Amino acid sequence: MGRRIALLLRPLLQSRHLSETPFLPRFFSVSSPPPSSLGAPSPPPCPPSLSVFSSDPFFFSPSSASSPRRTFSSSSGSSNIVVVGTAEELDSSLKRVQESGSPGIFYFTATWCGPCKFISPILEELSKVYPHVTTYKIDIDKEGLESKLTELKVYSVPNLKFFKDGKMAAQVIGANPKELKDTMENLYKME
Repeated sequence: MGRRIALLLRPLLQSRHLSETPFLPRFFSVSSPPPSSLGAPSPPPCPPSLSVFSSDPFFFSPSSASSPRRTFSSSSGSSNIVVVGTAEELDSSLKRVQESGSPGIFYFTATWCGPCKFISPILEELSKVYPHVTTYKIDIDKEGLESKLTELKVYSVPNLKFFKDGKMAAQVIGANPKELKDTMENLYKME
């Protein structure tokens, strides 16, 4: 059984690209490939510019390390995305949205979250389409937010809570671009 697996994995293990990825276990070694009992020629190494995983946002690839995805920034003058860093800021933002009735999205995320990295640029683009809606970005790993996250029932990320007329009107959990777009269109479309 182990020999079959080694024969099946040999082309992958000999690929130069996969040897550079940090998520392969140590026992996979590209420098000493398994001996070939079949005498089949080894496939040529994959060039570093071609990434097997480059189209999949949930995997790290060496090519993506040199050009990281854009992240949210509240420093832009025309941005309607506000980074919330403390429990007090989260409380005041929630209070402002509930009392004023202004539209708002509370986007709960984490720096380590692959689906969050996938959905963030989509949310950023949608925020340009709906400039009257403020998006509050909250990193769940910030100190002091634990009790507030429990109170708001944020158990996984990405988690987006949509407010309209002072009340939570919808929620999207997970990285689902279509559901995100449809929810924003249904709630915040200007007539």
